[in-house]
Amino acid sequence: MNRLMTNTCSDNLIKSRDFYSKIFKLNIAFESDWFIHLVTDNKNLELGIIDRTNEIVPEEFQNKPQGFYITFVVDNADEIFNIAVAESFEIVQEPADTFYGQRRVLLKDPDGTLIDVSSPIENFSF
Repeated sequence: MNRLMTNTCSDNLIKSRDFYSKIFKLNIAFESDWFIHLVTDNKNLELGIIDRTNEIVPEEFQNKPQGFYITFVVDNADEIFNIAVAESFEIVQEPADTFYGQRRVLLKDPDGTLIDVSSPIENFSF
């Protein structure tokens, strides 16, 4: 495998772009009226946002998201939570420590996708 890129479908590309770029400090690598490509500074991680109703998205897949969520592993989930609060993004669950050694905050992106932001708890052991 040479590359893995997640694409999320959106009803509002600009809202989605702003959400992901502000929360995760992603840069715009490409932007059009039907697709936005976001990347990290080092270009190792990338996220695509595509207009849900674009002709390249099969009609049967133009539904709102169900049955999955996207996890972003970061250094500090609390920092992401603070950004979400400052930007008035929808918070599903405030930061909490999990039984499996992660500090986790849950957000909802502008299109309803559940976003799990987790950071490892230092010195955690089972």
